[in-house]
Amino acid sequence: MRGLGKQREFMIILPAIDLKDGKCVCLQQGRADAVAVYADDPVTMALRWQDEGAERLHVVDLDGAFEGHPVHVRQIERIVAALQIPVEVGGGMRSDADVQRVLDAGAACAIIGTRAFADPDSLTESVRRFGERLAVGIDARDGFVQVKGWVETTTMRAVDLARKADLLGVWLLIVTDTATDGMMTGTNVPAMAEICQAVGCRVIASGGVTTPDDVRQLKALACANLFGAIVGKALYEGTTTLAAMMMEA
Repeated sequence: MRGLGKQREFMIILPAIDLKDGKCVCLQQGRADAVAVYADDPVTMALRWQDEGAERLHVVDLDGAFEGHPVHVRQIERIVAALQIPVEVGGGMRSDADVQRVLDAGAACAIIGTRAFADPDSLTESVRRFGERLAVGIDARDGFVQVKGWVETTTMRAVDLARKADLLGVWLLIVTDTATDGMMTGTNVPAMAEICQAVGCRVIASGGVTTPDDVRQLKALACANLFGAIVGKALYEGTTTLAAMMMEA
């Protein structure tokens, strides 16, 4: 499988930091009107996850996703400067210039979503330009791609977009089941299995990863390209710990 190298014996668990109005928040199903604030200073939270053993951090510029351009570049710079682990960033990157801004801020990887759906053929040039510093985020509800901060549901199946991105050379997909995101009801394991089995690139699962058992179920898929899982609200609500999730990965 392209880009995988030696098969990992474990997944990585990525704590999520979602940025809105400069603060660390969680949304339910991506709804801007269903927001809970967990920290005024995202850097402090990022350092906490690093101290607890995180290997990689997932950051989403929520304001950027809704507005269509990166908003929290300065906050991203501060987070990256404070950490020793890689930071992947998504939200609002609708052009190569937007991607470059986030990478210049220090992100190890920039994640594009809406643009990958709206103009998938442009991925060829972007992949050539950015290589493994570019990932594609696929947000889906009931199997269909959602865009523009999850406010629009398209007629494209998520697995078809995944195959397209894979064929164009994208090395990493961040796949989010938006119906379960922030709901703490468990993840959509069959949907993640379908994506992993359809592509050869790495996949990170997101949405509803709430308990160590969710991690066990994902790992039980035995998909060599299932690289990791993103955990957000469950960590912030204290219903589990990063250490407990990592134990099952």
